[in-house]
Amino acid sequence: MILKKLFVPAFLTAITILYAHTLTAQEKLSSDELFVQAREAAFKQKDYPRAIAICRQALSISPGYTDIRVFLGRLYFWNDQTDSSRLTLDRALKENPGHEDAALAAASIAYFTDRYKEALDYCETGLQHHPKSPDLLLQKAKILTATREYKYAAKITDTLIGIDPKNTDARALAARIRDFSSTNRIGISYDYTHFGKQFDDPWHLVSLDYGRSTKYGSVIGRVNYTNRFKTNGVQFEVDAYPSIAKNFYAYMNFGYSPDESVFPKYRGGFSLYANLPKGFEADAGFRYLNFGSDTWIYTGSIGKYYKSFWFNLRAYVTPNHDRISHSYAFTTRYYLGGADDFAHISIGTGISPDDRAQAIQLNSNYKLLTHKISGGYRFTHKKLNVFLVNLGYARVEYLPETKDNQITAGIGYQRRF
Repeated sequence: MILKKLFVPAFLTAITILYAHTLTAQEKLSSDELFVQAREAAFKQKDYPRAIAICRQALSISPGYTDIRVFLGRLYFWNDQTDSSRLTLDRALKENPGHEDAALAAASIAYFTDRYKEALDYCETGLQHHPKSPDLLLQKAKILTATREYKYAAKITDTLIGIDPKNTDARALAARIRDFSSTNRIGISYDYTHFGKQFDDPWHLVSLDYGRSTKYGSVIGRVNYTNRFKTNGVQFEVDAYPSIAKNFYAYMNFGYSPDESVFPKYRGGFSLYANLPKGFEADAGFRYLNFGSDTWIYTGSIGKYYKSFWFNLRAYVTPNHDRISHSYAFTTRYYLGGADDFAHISIGTGISPDDRAQAIQLNSNYKLLTHKISGGYRFTHKKLNVFLVNLGYARVEYLPETKDNQITAGIGYQRRF
């Protein structure tokens, strides 16, 4: 009992001395050393309150240390103290108007809290001092995309890609808003398919489309005319790309043809696209074809922008009564300029329901075994004119132990206005 009475006070005294020593030692640290500690507390330990306390201590030593004040503003936001974050970042900009990261942090936080006008003002403030800042230009383009000002957002991404051609995030955003950046566009395309022996005559497909962008997304009407099996036919389609949220948009399709011998009577589709961090994107959905009976095809893909490249792996899965068939395609693009200037190559297996020139082959009693490769080039002339050319080869087993060579070629033109 006596030992206990002696031990407890001694233990408490030792702890107090140790804690006081720790505080004294920390008080002797420089603002730079405290800044390092704050970053470790935030990023390694995820202890935002402790990181905030350390930043405040560092600022008591160096009140004009803008980098620390900007980091404190970010910490407040991560800790759900939005008002404190705004006040801290506004003070940083007031004390140092030309600080790039202060403008970027303030713009980013305003963007994430849906205060788009303020976010744009912060970007403009930063760009006055740093007109070629990739981070500020990208943030401005994101804000303009969120407010559905796609035309201006596209101009910013074009400027940014001109400054930094390998900017992955700029590439991803430019591709996303490519079809929204012009109010109107018309296009025409022609696809030719030659068969070695499966069919006596080649196939021809001509498509004419008109698209219009609205603040809710893009809508496209299309008329397809074909000659297959010495038979002419026509198909009518509507595509829509509604914008759902900052990082989500959808694809919807519906089509009808009165000529069931060369087109599916009905076709439809839906996919939800997500723009993910670090240049990744993903989508999942379905396609529907009716050749007298219903065919449901489920599809998904994962894509990645890396510098001037885009990689995408897509799968199609078709459940049948006795089996599940599937096809795959791996596509690579290399961007030579803006979102409409790229060369591409694709390898894969099976028939894609999105390939209008070949989808009719899905109406077969025998599930065709196909291996294919294709490539193409898409480019712009004076920004408003888009040209494209494609060439492909497929090795098709259209009957058991019976194979054929297919060669496809296509050209297209689009005018934006």
